[in-house]
Amino acid sequence: MNEKYARITRDGLWDNNVVFVQMLALCPTLAVTSTVTNGLGMGLATMVVLILSNMIISSIRHWVSTEVRIPVYIVLIATLVTLVDMGLNAWAHELYKVLGLFIALIVVNCAILGRAEAFASKSGVAESALDGLMMGLGFTAALVVIGGVREVLGSGTLFANAHLLLGPAFAFLETTILPDYKGFLLMILPPGGFMVVGLLLAAKRVMDQRRAAHAELAAAEATAN
Repeated sequence: MNEKYARITRDGLWDNNVVFVQMLALCPTLAVTSTVTNGLGMGLATMVVLILSNMIISSIRHWVSTEVRIPVYIVLIATLVTLVDMGLNAWAHELYKVLGLFIALIVVNCAILGRAEAFASKSGVAESALDGLMMGLGFTAALVVIGGVREVLGSGTLFANAHLLLGPAFAFLETTILPDYKGFLLMILPPGGFMVVGLLLAAKRVMDQRRAAHAELAAAEATAN
């Protein structure tokens, strides 16, 4: 893979992850990740908006003056969010009722406007599309992991109501991990989400530090030889 595209992929998925590194979009992250299904639905909706907004803004960047670029970006993002909101309402209405207001609030998601300003307005269409895809995948993966931990600890289930998002064919994903589990209410509430995000953030930083230390040791051994 081209080094530039590999760098974009690593940034989106891990090195510059929206939740665990940039610490953006924490409001929907804490609010909707009470289950994996909710997190997956919000992540996919955000990813669609990220990809399309990056591609459109990259395409028109030479025709938009610096003075009006932010209002133009917001109008474009709001239009895309409205389309996603209407589509989710039409094709996944039950999940739409669960995610509710947070779909519309994708308009003010700092991650989307941030990528438009920091990357899409300065890059080609292909790079911007890949950046939107990888940032969206990284965001979705974070929501799924957080939702998984919270759902298992809070309800003892995994992928509850998956059929609402993926269709009846995926009902087999709905699993009871802890039979007869009475549940832990705190994990389902936003404070529980805050605790899980903090623990996962700490785990990621420990992994990054160990990887950096291993790389330094390998470089030192190579120099010595």
